[in-house]
Amino acid sequence: MQNLFKDYFYFSRGEKRGILMLTAVICIVFLAGYLISAWQRKEPSPDDIAIQADAEQEYEEFIASLEEKEQPSERQYTTYKKKEENIPVILASFNPNTTDSITFRRLGLPAWMAKNILHYRAKGGKFRKPEDFKKVYGMTEEQYSALLPYIHIPPEDTVHHIPQLYIAQNVPMKNIKYEPGTILDLNRADTTELKKIPGIGSAIARLIIGYRQRLGGFYQIEQLKDINLNIQQLRAWFSIDPANVHRINLNRISVDRLRSHPYINFYQAKAIVEYRKKKGSLTSLKPFSLYEEFTETDLERIGHYVCFE
Repeated sequence: MQNLFKDYFYFSRGEKRGILMLTAVICIVFLAGYLISAWQRKEPSPDDIAIQADAEQEYEEFIASLEEKEQPSERQYTTYKKKEENIPVILASFNPNTTDSITFRRLGLPAWMAKNILHYRAKGGKFRKPEDFKKVYGMTEEQYSALLPYIHIPPEDTVHHIPQLYIAQNVPMKNIKYEPGTILDLNRADTTELKKIPGIGSAIARLIIGYRQRLGGFYQIEQLKDINLNIQQLRAWFSIDPANVHRINLNRISVDRLRSHPYINFYQAKAIVEYRKKKGSLTSLKPFSLYEEFTETDLERIGHYVCFE
């Protein structure tokens, strides 16, 4: 029995040291927890209480100051009200189309109503008869009745001035439009000249000029298809001088300027500038034939608008 006890409860010297150390650690942990709990339950000192009271008082004063700023004091409201009431009411003849805000105030109207009247006039509004003044926003029946005898609108303000329209004499069409056989340079013609071509009005003329400016000029008549125009009807009226096409230097231009061109998108512009930074100055567009951002059609169209020096 004794041998069996030794077999199960016998510890070596190292195991005994380990057990003692573990027991000591457990005791230290429990003791530390007790000491911390006791320290936390300790009564606050008089200094701590004073500091806390001062902090609470400062916080209450700060909140009170905020509330005082947010809401005007009764004294301020009374002063403003008294100022409003001190304006003497002087009823006299007035023209609501020319009277200033000070006169409106002396007629007994509040400042906000006088401001509304001036704003209405600034927008082009006009009082053409005394009854129109009754429609002022906020005008009461009592106010209108008191002012009605003093409203004076001169005759010139009662008339609706309709501008005399200029009626042009009938002019034969042949004097307005070009005769067949007339040829214009598509890169030089202005809107006045374009409108003289049969089938082109003001809107189409502006559309052509605007797109020409974005491109830098046309290199062929077929480019008018880009803005949905029928080139079959227009082909006979135009010639194109390629020398008038404005070219952009690919070795100097920025990404933003490149992408503004109708034939170059953002990714293409970025590829051109990045290639220039890594490989140096460009001498042609051939390197971009291997880029997935460019098609053969893209390079062909872009080629008319770029240079390298």
